[in-house]
This record gives sequence, structure tokens and C-alpha cells, in this order.
Amino acid sequence: MSEASQGKRVVVVGAGWAGLGATYHLAKQGYNVTLLEAGAYPGGLVAGWKTAAGRSVEAGIHGFWYPYKNIFSLINELGISPFTTWTRSSQYSPAGLEVESPIFQDLPRLPTPLGTFLYTQFKRLPLIDRLSALPLLYTLIDFDNSDAAWRRYDCVTARELFKDFGVSARLYRESFEAMLLVGLFAPGEQCSAAATLGMLYFFILAHQPDFDVVWCRGTVGEKIFRPWMERIEKAGARVLANRRVTDLIVDNYSQVTGVVCGDEVFDTDAVIFAVGITGMKKMISSSPSLQSREEFRNLSNLGAIDVLATRLWFDRKINIPRPSNACFGFSPTTGWTFFDLNALHDEYHDEPGTVVEADFYHANQFLPLEDEEIVSIVQRYLTSCVPAVQSAKVIDHSVIRLPQAVSHFAPGSYRFMLPAKTSFKNVFMSGDWIINRHGSWSQEKAYVTGLEAANLVISSLGEGTPANILPVEADELHIQVARAINQTVRQIGNSVLPNFWLP
Repeated sequence: MSEASQGKRVVVVGAGWAGLGATYHLAKQGYNVTLLEAGAYPGGLVAGWKTAAGRSVEAGIHGFWYPYKNIFSLINELGISPFTTWTRSSQYSPAGLEVESPIFQDLPRLPTPLGTFLYTQFKRLPLIDRLSALPLLYTLIDFDNSDAAWRRYDCVTARELFKDFGVSARLYRESFEAMLLVGLFAPGEQCSAAATLGMLYFFILAHQPDFDVVWCRGTVGEKIFRPWMERIEKAGARVLANRRVTDLIVDNYSQVTGVVCGDEVFDTDAVIFAVGITGMKKMISSSPSLQSREEFRNLSNLGAIDVLATRLWFDRKINIPRPSNACFGFSPTTGWTFFDLNALHDEYHDEPGTVVEADFYHANQFLPLEDEEIVSIVQRYLTSCVPAVQSAKVIDHSVIRLPQAVSHFAPGSYRFMLPAKTSFKNVFMSGDWIINRHGSWSQEKAYVTGLEAANLVISSLGEGTPANILPVEADELHIQVARAINQTVRQIGNSVLPNFWLP
């Protein structure tokens, strides 16, 4: 811990994965950190809370995939054991079971993406449709997560991409769009092709085990954030809830010297924003300082997606074959997942009935409905997957509406997203929607960008040891070779051919 850093003040805005990650590391380095959370408790959308009846609920279930190296490293540092073992998952349509996934790391490792293709158990999708994905392999080579690749693919929709590369209509409908609805939370015509390739590569295609997943054995708030918060406060950070940032105080040198929350002002030497797109836009709407910068005004071009999280308590035991399940085809533009919480959460292991979480993404049409209507729809959908649900009685329920809750990686959105550094000399960005080159996604990316922002503060203020950020596993050798060849061919083409084609 540096003596000099003890006097350096940092304000972190937002107490999710990114904000907690930045706060924890800077506090350990001796910085005077104040963490501001607009909500009533730290953790943002993944924290979870208790109902009036004392039942645990949360804003959707979040998985932790095999490549989440940095989060798993944090868990080890905290000395906690919040996760299940690696679990198998299934995919359903209204016609019934469609796909079962094995635990890929338990099977002989094959060159990517061969293992994913051969080991995944498709129940209905014909081989000829699966083979129509082969031409897409070129896009996995061409999209290398570089800025140039993002700009090349971002203005194309995922649907256009799959169509142009000859993917069959059935494979698109029953596989790729199904993955988009629960991975990027929107139908293919509303997803950037760049984001689609980045997400599919990180979670599924880079290495055979990447799709393996564990789940929290309770709410993330109880199992991870609570012990983490204890460690953060022990390190000396100050955590303040119910503080919504309304403006910044900026000096003549383009440096922020204070963060304004209504009538309160928090003096600071650096600021880290660690909030989602919706939260960022709310701050900009009230902040003349942020409105004065084009990069922040441009965030109005970004959007977010509605989520619906439901939890149903049934009066009897229901046999649910797999603890985690994804579903498609029930509504044209909505994907959903359901989870057997008796199998996943410690508190429900001995429950006399069955507890099921069902989360809906791009759930615009469901949010206006009354709770009773939503519960009826959820039970009907569940019955298509697990027929025994039909005869069970719902004895309690939780319905949580989350408008504009998760990042929307829409076509053309990349140009408006912010990098970690901003035009304010001492303001840094973090979150799952920030531009970075690490290659991770979702919670892992949010946490990584929090550490990256902390490292920028350390570099800017000149004190402390940077966080050690674990890189994603290197591309397999055949992918590296193919990408090198592709890049050389592209460079030769660009130097010889006139530049009049659309990127």
C-alpha cells in the first residue's frame, strides 16, 4: 500500500461487477475510494434481495462460463465457494426437447469448432441443416475482435450475415437465432453481426470447453457480493447507496474535481463510471458537464433491452431433467430460459415443492401484463417443455419487470460506444458495453473493464500496482494460422484493389 495513494480520492459510480472490481482493487492499493450506487443496495441487476415473505429473488439468473478466468480468480481470492458443479443444459421449443449439451471438458478435446459440432446432441435438426453452417467458419477467421473487424461487421445484422453465408432457414431459426435471443437478448435482425461473432466465439467456438457453465448456489448478492462487499469495506472503501449522480464539476484543465449527487458533492482526483447504458443516459440527461461532450451526447444513440424475471413456487415435486434450459419458438422475438432452483440453490434443496425461475429477454410485450397473466403464460410455456407442470399448482410467485435492463448490441452501435478513456483527463469508463480488446463478454467483461479502469487510474495518478488481468485463452494454432493468412491476403487486396467497396 502506497503512502501517497492514501490521499488520492477516487469516485466509482455503479456497484455492479465493474464498479466493485474497480473499487476493490483501488482500495487495496490504498486509494480513498467512494463507491456510489443509485439503487438501495450494491450489486446492480445481479444482486438479488428478499421478498416481504423472506423468499430470495433476483433480477434473472446469471451463469458463469468456463472462460470467466478473472471472476473465478476473484472467487479464489475471496476464499468462497458459491458455485454448483459444471452442469449440463437443454434447449426446448414448443415441439419439445431440441438439444442437449454435454460437459465438453469431460470429452476428448478436438480442434475447434469440431468438438462443439460433434458432441452437441441435436434431437430434431437434420445433419444437412447443420452442415450449412460450414461457410460461416470464414467469418470466425476474419472477425478477430480488432477495431477494423468491428467496423467491418457492425453495420450488418446477424440475420444478413447468416443469410449471406448460406445458413439454412431451419438452422438459423432453431439454432443461431435461438442463441441470439438468450445471448444478445434480441432477434437476429436487431443484433450487430460483429457482436454476434464476438459473443459466439467467446462462449462457444474458441475452445471446446467454453460452453461449460456453473451457476450460483443462491443469489449472486448473497453468495458473492455480500462477502466481497465485506472485503471491500475492510480495505477502506466507502460504499454509499441511494446516490444518483446528477453532474460533474470540471476545472479549466478538463479534469473532474467533484461528483455531484443532488445537494452532495464528492471531491475527487479521478472518476470511474461503471453503469449500464440506461443508467449512463439518465446521468447525462441531468448533467450539463456530460452534455457538453459529444461522445456522451452520442450515447443517446445506444439502447437497452427489456427483461422479465419470474420465479414460481409449485405445490409438488416436478422432475425437471436438466437444471438449466434455454427455449425458442414460443414468441417470435423473445427468448427465455428456465432453471430448476431445487437443483441449483442451496435454500431450495429440501423444499417440499418445486421452485422454477423463468427469465424472458426482449420481453417488451410481457411487461404491461398483470402478474396473474404472466404467471399463466409462464406455466403454459413450461408445460410444453415439462408436461408435469400442467397439473401442479402455483402457490407463490415473483414477477420482476426490468425495462431497458441489458445492453443492446444493435447494428451500427459500435461507433457510439465509449472506450475506457474519455475526453475528461481523469474520467474512465467500464461495463459490458465498453469498447476493449480483451475478448470477454457479459459479467466477465464487466469485471475485466472495471480492473482496466482501475489500472488507468493508477497510471494517471501514478501510485499503486496495476491489477493482474488474465487474458482469454489464446486462439488454437489452426485459428492463429488461418487468421494470419487471412490478414495477409486482406492487406494485399487493400493495397492492390481500389477502395470503393462497402466495408
